[in-house]
Amino acid sequence: MAYTVPATSKTPALIVYLLDVSGSMGEEISGKPKIEIISDALHQVAVRMVQRSTKGTTVAPRYRIAMYAYSSQVTDLLGGIKTVAELAQMGVPRLQPMDATDTAAAFREAERLLNAELGNLQDCPAPLICHMTDGEYNTGGDPEPIARRIMNLAVPDGNVLIENIFVTDKALTQAVSDPKNWQGVTDETPLASPYAETLLRMSSQIPTTYASVMAEMGYRLSPGARMFFPGNAPEIVELGFAMSGATPVTPVMAP
Repeated sequence: MAYTVPATSKTPALIVYLLDVSGSMGEEISGKPKIEIISDALHQVAVRMVQRSTKGTTVAPRYRIAMYAYSSQVTDLLGGIKTVAELAQMGVPRLQPMDATDTAAAFREAERLLNAELGNLQDCPAPLICHMTDGEYNTGGDPEPIARRIMNLAVPDGNVLIENIFVTDKALTQAVSDPKNWQGVTDETPLASPYAETLLRMSSQIPTTYASVMAEMGYRLSPGARMFFPGNAPEIVELGFAMSGATPVTPVMAP
């Protein structure tokens, strides 16, 4: 499973965002509320998806996007799956911090969506779930068993990918100081909390094709690293969301 099917108008990539909007997202990192950092990074990745889908003046439907915010409840921010062109017209919703953190409910919603869609995605790139949170769930139970079920779902291109962006300075024992030259988190990277370890187990390995796209953007992530991003600074959050849109858009040549 090489994750080589490109995102095209006929084989669009499905990206599902699960966004923690619990009350703690109102706290600051680097002098800016976390919720604003997330909203800005989401806007930037949406712009990049539009750029990667534009031919002349036409935005090709290379990406299909679903977006859920969760606290004690899960909210569908887009009203179902939208094409990248529809998202460009709608704009990325601004997020507001709410109350508790039911991460399991968000992953159950993603699982429901994937089970409904997977039959139509057999010729498409493997779907990707991008989960962003800033702390451990405090209601609803453990999300890891649900995430493992999702990671076992597959299309011919590969298993469903799960990416986690952990917006905290308590993920790594040593903070990332140079995002552009950072090689990512591996199973050997020392982590600073049990929940960081849980999220790492819930994170897929970065496919070689995704690492190549990120290299074109100036990053040096190792293909063997995990899709786990310790967002101790806005630059790492931006890197994590950039990864979510890194599906190949041109055919990958055989070596």
